[in-house]
Amino acid sequence: MSGILEGKSALITGGGGGIGRATALAFAREGARLAIADFNEQAAQETVALVNAAGGQAMTLTGDVTDSATVKAMVASVVAAYGRLDCAFNNAGIAGFQVDASGKRTHEWADESFDRMIGVNLKGVWLCMKHELPQMIAQGGGVIVNTGSIAGLVGLRTSSAYVAAKHGVLGLTKTAALEYAGDNIRVNAVCPGYIETNMTADTMRRRGAEIMASTPFGRMGKPEEIAEMVVWLSSDRASYVTGACYNVDGGYMAV
Repeated sequence: MSGILEGKSALITGGGGGIGRATALAFAREGARLAIADFNEQAAQETVALVNAAGGQAMTLTGDVTDSATVKAMVASVVAAYGRLDCAFNNAGIAGFQVDASGKRTHEWADESFDRMIGVNLKGVWLCMKHELPQMIAQGGGVIVNTGSIAGLVGLRTSSAYVAAKHGVLGLTKTAALEYAGDNIRVNAVCPGYIETNMTADTMRRRGAEIMASTPFGRMGKPEEIAEMVVWLSSDRASYVTGACYNVDGGYMAV
């Protein structure tokens, strides 16, 4: 039996680890041909090696998603290799500790830290869509999934710019879904809760017990659990789904 993404081509940003890597492996399992993009070229290459070792097909891309020319070149590379871009998972993102803002309240963030967070986590998603959408229009359709967060739905202490960016991602997602429905393009977001990745390690060290007490499942999620939602949203099984933001959070938002 063929996979639910059989023959489709997909671009995954932030594919060098965590949710991006898990999603790449899940996409490959379901038959997609992949382009794995990451700021860290070695990490992207490692994901590609894992995909290829599992019998999939993948290529490595690298670059900063905050640079429009770089993102445009990424999309062009996918089309040159595979002929089209069926699925895009705009997943690249950074956490507070990566911009020297760990544990800082709103007034304590440096200007540079705020700008970099918004640049990667919000503008980067917009730039990806900016260059993905024309290709999808030209080929008659496609699917985009953006990585949001529960931080796009509620406030989280000491995460002001991250929260602002993720709220913005969900707004972009809903707006693009409205604008491009007539072009046969679906645009959705996945909203992870606290997932076992390098990005959450700092927060869990500081506030892990409190967070787990607010999570009905009483555990962190696994990257593979996010990947399964992204696979479904990217497949024809979700053919009537657009403009949606799906929580995958162990019940955190239900409390």
